[in-house]
Amino acid sequence: MAKTVAVVIREDPRRTHRPVEALRIALGLVAGNHATTVVLLNEAARLLSEDTDDVVDVEILEKYLPSIQQLEVPFVLPEFIDRSGVRTDFAVRYESDDTIRRLLQSMDRTLVF
Repeated sequence: MAKTVAVVIREDPRRTHRPVEALRIALGLVAGNHATTVVLLNEAARLLSEDTDDVVDVEILEKYLPSIQQLEVPFVLPEFIDRSGVRTDFAVRYESDDTIRRLLQSMDRTLVF
């Protein structure tokens, strides 16, 4: 049975490979017919930046981004984040902290990276 899943990424992709790995996992969940939403907190928003040269495992990120884009994986970012660096060709919405909190509470499963 399909589940609703949130993949929360809060680590800095310039410092660890875990954010890119989290996106790979999210893509697998979407392909498995789970209703998956990716929440990007703090510096994790750099995963959707035009400038990803300093991201750890950038070659893996570049490999998976087209599939994530094509499948229209939904991303949620905090409304206060600087939006100027976030690419507009992804399914991104900006929400308040309270709305993000309610979203996470409504999910069947939450994975945090």
